[in-house]
Amino acid sequence: MIGILGGGQLGRMTVIAAARLGYRCHVFCQSPDEPAAQIATRSTVAPFTDTNALDRFAADVDVVTLEFENIPLASLEHLAPQIAVRPNAAALAVAQDRIKEKDFITAAGIATAPYRAINGPAELRAALAELGTPAILKTARLGYDGKGQVRLDADTDPDTAWGQSGAGDATGGAVLEGFVDFEREISVIAARGADGAATSYVPVENRHANHILDQTIVPAPISNALAATATDIAHRLIADLQMVGVLAVEMFVSTDGNILVNEIAPRPHNSGHWTIDACAVSQFELLVRAVCGLPLGSTERDADAIMKNLIGDAADDWQTYLGDPAARLHLYGKAETRPGRKMGHVTWLAPRKQS
Repeated sequence: MIGILGGGQLGRMTVIAAARLGYRCHVFCQSPDEPAAQIATRSTVAPFTDTNALDRFAADVDVVTLEFENIPLASLEHLAPQIAVRPNAAALAVAQDRIKEKDFITAAGIATAPYRAINGPAELRAALAELGTPAILKTARLGYDGKGQVRLDADTDPDTAWGQSGAGDATGGAVLEGFVDFEREISVIAARGADGAATSYVPVENRHANHILDQTIVPAPISNALAATATDIAHRLIADLQMVGVLAVEMFVSTDGNILVNEIAPRPHNSGHWTIDACAVSQFELLVRAVCGLPLGSTERDADAIMKNLIGDAADDWQTYLGDPAARLHLYGKAETRPGRKMGHVTWLAPRKQS
């Protein structure tokens, strides 16, 4: 029995992958109709801070993993003495705080955009004087899909920007990132087993709309040298974090040909959904294999691919995609369509053209 903290679509696809290998899943989530809870063997509906519920959950499972990184760190620390938690709390502590994340990446000798930790408008003004504009202000915690982010230009009032970001004690402050002149955004998804064995998928290009991933292009149209560098970065980071599980590393390819790490996520990632249809072992099965101590298997792809997110009412076109013989439709079972909400995705495969 695999325990999964979180009940969203990433958990749902992990449950499906686990079932393929004969495992059952127990999902710990916040409401009974979350996508993963709909299909899991068992579910616990309780706040992540409910230690009694966590104890009952731990007693029912053989290993615990997570499907998103905004789990309270104290919850993982509570579970760790009782059950194997993969990834570990130390890795989560880095990944869920943008300041710690960038400090960790920089300490590993890996480049990021220039950044400064910010705890109020006065520090924001000082940092803007150093980094210049344009710049991006991001909350240190709890931000995703463009939430908690504000762009600052030369005429932006720092006090207004600080208020718009929502940064404060609850978010651990914020980080100001200097502008990066980049050619494209890419990501690499790597996995590491308990024995230290590691593997990864080919780098892919990610194209965004309104700060949300819109399309993933497989493989990324970059040189073999850049692909090797990006892959090495992902392998170095997952090893340095001593993670057991799956790590997604988002990167910029700058116009001068360098690679800068933007963010990391210690879980399956939206930019890896194509692996369900194009690879023998998907990123979700890879997570199951890693946390259960199985051989990681092959991450080679059988085809090139384009994955498109279905955001909000774009999912209403599901019949069109079902009528397209080349389309692979995945819907997440969410009852309510909202603007900006990921409702599903579609993948199109093409003959593999690049190694």
